[in-house]
Amino acid sequence: MPGVVRVAAAQIEAGQDIAANLAACLRVIDAAAEQKAQLVVLPEFCNHLSWYASRAQAHELATRLEDDFLTAIAERARRHGMWVKVNVTHAYPDGRTGGTNFLFDAAGQIAGSCDKQTLMGAENDFLEPAPAVGPVLDTPFGRIGMYACMEGVINEVARGLALRGAQVLLNSLNSFALDEADLHIPVRAAENKVWVVAANKVGPLLPREDLPAIAERLGVPPEWLHGAGESQIVAPDGTVVAKAPRTGEAVVVADIDVSLADDKLRPDGTHILASRRPSLYGAIAAEPVGRQRPAGAPTLPVAVVRNIGKIRDVVEQSGAQLVVLPELAGTPDEIAATLTGTTAHAVTTVLDEGVPTGVLISENGLVARQPQLHTANAAGKEIIPVDLEWGRLAIVVGDDALYPETFRLAALLDTDVVAVPLSVQEPWELELGLPERAAENRLNVVVATPLDQPAAIFAMTPDFTLWTKWEGPFTGRISTPIRTDIAAGEPVGLGTVNPAQAANRQVSRNTDLVDGRPWRLVSALL
Repeated sequence: MPGVVRVAAAQIEAGQDIAANLAACLRVIDAAAEQKAQLVVLPEFCNHLSWYASRAQAHELATRLEDDFLTAIAERARRHGMWVKVNVTHAYPDGRTGGTNFLFDAAGQIAGSCDKQTLMGAENDFLEPAPAVGPVLDTPFGRIGMYACMEGVINEVARGLALRGAQVLLNSLNSFALDEADLHIPVRAAENKVWVVAANKVGPLLPREDLPAIAERLGVPPEWLHGAGESQIVAPDGTVVAKAPRTGEAVVVADIDVSLADDKLRPDGTHILASRRPSLYGAIAAEPVGRQRPAGAPTLPVAVVRNIGKIRDVVEQSGAQLVVLPELAGTPDEIAATLTGTTAHAVTTVLDEGVPTGVLISENGLVARQPQLHTANAAGKEIIPVDLEWGRLAIVVGDDALYPETFRLAALLDTDVVAVPLSVQEPWELELGLPERAAENRLNVVVATPLDQPAAIFAMTPDFTLWTKWEGPFTGRISTPIRTDIAAGEPVGLGTVNPAQAANRQVSRNTDLVDGRPWRLVSALL
């Protein structure tokens, strides 16, 4: 195993001038070499702006093996004795055009390559998705996996690489979304306990001459359609150890201990990968069928209540229709008594023959049960959603919240709201993990923790789909949920979630967050 390795993330602007784009790539490779980096990651679509007149033009302008573009990158890797990961559009002899990752070794040879599995928006007009998963590459720096941009907005690609042994994930981006840097990039490191090196673009991501008209159509300032920068290097606990500026060409470096990615244990000794239940995840690999039920209510008042003695007052004063309590907050009969005369429902957990079990309670008593899925005695077999007046509810019990697969299963069942009674073990779980579960599945999530821990409510935004006019001011964040934090020590937290918004999973044209998962290529999850 290697010791400490110096890695770099480089951000550039790339337009329609291929020669200028190549020059920018070579500049940042040289800059990384000056900082003694042994591996550098460049952004997505380094060869040409991802905007074409036709599929034929995209193929014509794409790279080919041993062309001037790739040859120059290989020569620069060889000159510096440095590994280089670059993403380009690539023309294959069979006529396909891929969004292709290449990893060049220190001798300038291609150590591995793979195509993007999930395409974003207009990319579907010009490119073909990957026909196979990318490799996990044994290198002097450990085991490396590669992915690009939209593949990191959902969990399956990074998860599959980690399950196949990757210790370091290299992500190339072409994104104007600010939530890449503060949510989607770091969560992939934390949820898999791996290193992530991510490089994003800066500058316009659309042709300069078309930018004003496109921005006006979308109702956003033109500068929001520039690459969001903030290229970064993230440790296995989700800590960002190096980050580039929001704008401008830049290279950031960090010395990383790759072996830290071999420790998959939580504080309680749970192995985050070995404790998965692959036999339950079959639906993730099934062909998408689309949402099968109508949208829920536009809004739903909810509450996190950490003392059952306060339930009645909270419901009567706030109108909350869903109350989520911490684990083991009380018996169903005790909680039902506090709901007498109301139409509200409450969620907590109980122990059923030693198995943590989520319970949904009304004034009439127990309504539904959800055994925990990830337990030593494997009690739960599936997510069991419940249809209520305002929409469909699922309960995620305790440590089931650790697994991205749990929430994906809930989304595939057309869930609108997820109640999560949980005791947090590591900071990333609430800071990154749960907002990402909401974001990547379009799920409203209500998290109740013990009184000495922070809790939160994550609501879906009404503005979401790109290439349609936004109702509110554009903030640069595409899928980050509306977050209501409840501080440790606060007995009650109130918020509003939006069940109807869970029905809209179209992040862009031809790109559905749930149905667009690479369902054919998820065998590693199973």
